[in-house]
Amino acid sequence: MKFHVNRDVFSEAVSFVVKLLPQRNPQPILAGVLIEASEDGLSLAAFDYEASARTTIEATVDEPGTILVHGRLLSEIASRLPNAPIQIAVDDDGGILLTCGSARFTLASMPVQEYPAIPEVSGRSGLVPAEDFATAIAQVAFAASRDDVTPVLTGVQLEVTGTSLSLVATDRYRVALREIPWDGGAAPADEPITALVPARTLQEVGKTFAHGGDIAIAFSGSGDREIIAFTAGNKTVTSLLIKGNFPPVRRLFPAQTEHHAVVNTAELAEAVRRVSLVLDRSAPLRFTFSSEGVSMDASGTEQARATESVDATLLGDDVTLGLNPQYLLESLGAVRSEFTRVTFTSSENANKLSPVLVTPQTSVDKGGDGSFKYLLQPNLLLR
Repeated sequence: MKFHVNRDVFSEAVSFVVKLLPQRNPQPILAGVLIEASEDGLSLAAFDYEASARTTIEATVDEPGTILVHGRLLSEIASRLPNAPIQIAVDDDGGILLTCGSARFTLASMPVQEYPAIPEVSGRSGLVPAEDFATAIAQVAFAASRDDVTPVLTGVQLEVTGTSLSLVATDRYRVALREIPWDGGAAPADEPITALVPARTLQEVGKTFAHGGDIAIAFSGSGDREIIAFTAGNKTVTSLLIKGNFPPVRRLFPAQTEHHAVVNTAELAEAVRRVSLVLDRSAPLRFTFSSEGVSMDASGTEQARATESVDATLLGDDVTLGLNPQYLLESLGAVRSEFTRVTFTSSENANKLSPVLVTPQTSVDKGGDGSFKYLLQPNLLLR
């Protein structure tokens, strides 16, 4: 095997395929990157049985062949090579020789025959705008749980219905929902399609495919090997779906939204950051919404205390409640609008605190398009 390739193109390709590999893998073979050289160019792939990444790039192939080499080491080397073409060849002893300018590396090869087959996806598919999809992931994925004890909550639920794709995530204390357009082609799905995708994988997809064009999303497999594939340009990422029943959190969003406050997003976020500095990490921040605005009151350790107020427009009665400041800040970062509406919902259970609904607001008087919603459970105030 022997080929020549542009340094920057090769470095970017290797970096892409190793992103989804875990830092530590119990099976050393899965730390490898599979490189196949043929007359069509160069194919690079990585797979750890749960997620895979694959890309193709142009290269001058002198001798076709396939090699498996440690991915992260190759990525680090490629990113630091001098500005010159790269040549990679296999020597008589099976070692991998990498040459770039005056830099020369000899790398150990890994057994190609032991590497698992990269998943192929040929199921139902559709298109979403890349920028919209990346934005939706950023608005939702942070609300997924980071606790592996409940795997279904560590994922983002994707659901295709007609011409809409929705993304939903929850960690029991909050729910984030975003809807974007879906193009199912000439034969849209008759029934909803759902896929529970690991949030970490989806976040990498959002970062990688954020700019330009459309992303093709395909669903394939059955039973314990259901997978989803995201393809844009010459790059494809697949992910094994999380098994289990995602909680029916959509029904938690209220139908009535009359009792609410509208506040400038940046002003509220800056005030929350300042006031919460004196709070213990898990302590709630006291908010009082009134006709005069919204005031914040935080009492921390060592008699530290902070208060601040910002302007707000309130429709309905005054409200005092406790909210997790970090959760609220994440929602304010996700609304991506100048103003934010905080809606106070009602509950049939008088002994249970009702969640607040956070949505974008174009202006004080004009609401957003309704495609993003964030539901946050208040904390019990002990004073």
